[in-house]
Parts: sequence; C-alpha cells; structure tokens
Amino acid sequence: MLNTIDLKEIISIAKEAGNAIMKIYNKDFTVAYKDDHSPLTIADTTSNEIICTALSKLYPEIPIMSEENQQIDYETRKKWEYYWCIDPIDGTKEFIRKNGEFTVNIALIHRNKPVLGVVYAPAINEMYAAKQGEGAFKLVFNEQSFVVSEERLPISHKRDELVVVASKSHLTSETQDFIDKLTTNNQRLTTISKGSSLKLCMVAEGLADIYPRLAPTMEWDTAAADAIVRESGKLVYNYDSNQPLAYNKKELLNPWFIVK
Repeated sequence: MLNTIDLKEIISIAKEAGNAIMKIYNKDFTVAYKDDHSPLTIADTTSNEIICTALSKLYPEIPIMSEENQQIDYETRKKWEYYWCIDPIDGTKEFIRKNGEFTVNIALIHRNKPVLGVVYAPAINEMYAAKQGEGAFKLVFNEQSFVVSEERLPISHKRDELVVVASKSHLTSETQDFIDKLTTNNQRLTTISKGSSLKLCMVAEGLADIYPRLAPTMEWDTAAADAIVRESGKLVYNYDSNQPLAYNKKELLNPWFIVK
C-alpha cells in the first residue's frame, strides 16, 4: 500500500489547505469553543474539508481519522491496516494569536506506526515531509509557492550548547522540572519556545536536541511530525516505557513523551 502513495500529492493537498487557511488568517475571524474548551475557527473546518475530500478522492480505500471529524469506535478502527491521521490546524491557539506557529498535519499510519508525514507551516512558508524508506526533507517556499530550497534531514547546525524546545502554550511544571534537571550536567543549555508540531520538526532538522512533552496531546497532534522524526534517524519515546509512540490505540490520548 505505501508504495502506491505519492508523497508529492500529499504535499499538494497540504499546500492547498495552507493557502485556504492563510486567506482566513489575514482577515478577521470568529472563534468558537468545542466541548473540551479547545478553540475552533472556520480555518480548521475549511482545512479539514479540503484535506478529507482530496484524500477520499485519491485513496478511497484508506479510512480517515481527523481531529475535526466524528471519532470512529475502536472496534471498527482496530481492524484498519492503514489510515490517514489528520490535524487540519495544529496550534489553533497560535493561529488565533497570529504568531505564525501553526501547521497542517497529514500522516499515514500503518497499524500502529506513522509511515508518511507532511507538516506544513503556511505562515512561514516551510514544510517538512517524509515517507518511510525515502528519508525526511525540509522544503522552503517563496511567496509564489515555488520551492526555493529542499534539504534532507537532519541538517547540520553547529553549536556548543544543548538546545531544548518546549511548548509555547502548554509548558507544564513537570516539563519545566525535566528541563531544569538537564542543567545539572554542567552543559550550557538554551530553551526555545515554539508552537504546534514544529517542535518535533526542530528536533528532526537538528535545530533542537530534545523536546520533552510532559503534558497531554492527541495522536493527530504528533503523527505527521513523528513520521518525519523517525525518517530523520531520531525517535519519539514514551516517557515511561522508553518505547516509540504507538498509534490507533483504544484511547487516542498520547502518553507523555520525549523527542530526541
């Protein structure tokens, strides 16, 4: 199945969704709130419709799980061999704040493992993409949507300090304690705050050495970037078991994790 998926098509879908998001981003928009009190905008629903419609047309045999769709019961989805895992806008809070640190996330999961991922940050014209066995790449676009650079991950970034990236909107006391303990080994440490799945991509690229997430996330928050991390030669570890994150669990909430 994986060899029938054209990564360029998934990149194009993410770009189309990103372009639609930016039209809304550059105007005034209203914010609603879901039952769990998380924010929702018309950009989330517009992006979701674009992605789901395109994937259903191209790959009708592959089911879709999206943050913005009605969730499918575990008895049905546990039989899935492949499925799409989507977050139409990861970092809606960053979108609302208009700081540019939000992404479109599209992942393909094989059983419990991400095997393809596209993470697109339309406000900064950067994209990360990966397919199992083919490597991970960072693409930078100009304002006309043409690729101006494409580099294989990881990219060499020379430095003499340990760089930790942490959540801009969800920095818990447990995460801060973890970071504080890293300073005890006498190594110079720099902490960067970043929104959305860009944090995982920073580790994949080599801009950061470690990303501790000792706070709740859902599978669609991490799946696409997780595929990129894995293809860059790094891993997202379950904080308690030190095993790779697993997907399509009965409970879609991720455990605490460390990306390194």
